[in-house]
Amino acid sequence: MINQNSQHIKRKKPRFLRQDWHKKIKLGSQIKKKRKWRAAKGGDSKVRLERLGHARRPKVGWGNRKQDRGKIKGLIPVRIENLKQLENISKEQGIIIASIGRKKKLEIISKAKEKSIIILNKYKPEPGQNAVK
Repeated sequence: MINQNSQHIKRKKPRFLRQDWHKKIKLGSQIKKKRKWRAAKGGDSKVRLERLGHARRPKVGWGNRKQDRGKIKGLIPVRIENLKQLENISKEQGIIIASIGRKKKLEIISKAKEKSIIILNKYKPEPGQNAVK
């Protein structure tokens, strides 16, 4: 019997990509944005027939547990645009810094570091800046 209170480890999901995506530019061989799942409809399609060695198909069983959905690294993501919004963050929330200027961004990063709040979209330090961890 599995302990219900134990930490759930997320399993690795395969990338669900369209059949022959690697062969054609319009299906996403060079443009990542176009790599999306579309069901195979060919009569002899090995993906549709779920043959071994071919791409996996998305199914109901690949979903996350209900309490884990929408979380990043086990934290509920919250978009932050200013220091006032940073005051309302709890420990089970992680912040995503919005598209803002460098000065305000550095203020938010330093304040979050003081309060030991996890930043989910870390930025590379700009030349001349210290690395923020």
